[in-house]
Amino acid sequence: MKKLFYIAFFFLLCTNCEDVIDVDLNTAEPKLVIEASINYFKNTTGNEQSIKLSLTAPFFNDTIPPANGASIQVSDSSGNTFNFIEDGDTGIYYNTYFIPVINEDYTLVINYEGEIYTATETLTSVVPINSIEQNNEGGFSGEDIELKAFYTDPTGIDNYYFFEFISDIPVVPTLAVYDDTFTDGNEIFGFYTEEDLEAGDVVIIRNYGISSQFYDFMFILLQQGGDAGGGPFETQPATIRGNCINTTNPDNFPYGYFRLSEVDEVIYTVE
Repeated sequence: MKKLFYIAFFFLLCTNCEDVIDVDLNTAEPKLVIEASINYFKNTTGNEQSIKLSLTAPFFNDTIPPANGASIQVSDSSGNTFNFIEDGDTGIYYNTYFIPVINEDYTLVINYEGEIYTATETLTSVVPINSIEQNNEGGFSGEDIELKAFYTDPTGIDNYYFFEFISDIPVVPTLAVYDDTFTDGNEIFGFYTEEDLEAGDVVIIRNYGISSQFYDFMFILLQQGGDAGGGPFETQPATIRGNCINTTNPDNFPYGYFRLSEVDEVIYTVE
């Protein structure tokens, strides 16, 4: 009987001695985050483009503050200048007369709160997706649906690819990057699987042509953000900087990337 009493008392003690611990995290001045992805979808004019600016925020903040009132221009080597205008106070800036040209060099210039941010990148082409292959016996269980999006890599050219898989089930889109170091000139594929994927679900598959610099940037970013990113006692990830620089105050560097890609898109319904 005494043993039962002691066990009950210990359980009661454990369930009633809960203290709220306030975690005092370091804070820093907000930095500009630049999401400047110019996507030229095949068989479109590509004239409508947008750039999103936001600011870094404390860890426990529920919202991401937009960066309002910036002046944004993108220019090409032919002297064309494209102004991006903010939609209200959203931090999203639009242009409706952009002219995408494959292999053209473009320069981004952002004036935000008196500081100038710049980046230069090339609009990179991409080969089309040839076919989609579905396997209904994938995964460790042998019951998961797997999709392979096949494309043929051009011979004798260094190519880099960024795949995005967006499904209509409530999961985060799957992102992956590929290069042709060991597959030059071959038919290869982007791979996608989700445990909850079922017949009738719709998956948007996008293949982006990207530069080697963006490949390196995204490869590191995906490694740090993936399941293999390590536990709490692992070495902390390094700060990943994109190709945007602050020419006014280099120490106040931004986050993000200025990327221009031709995109091939396939909308696939799972069978």
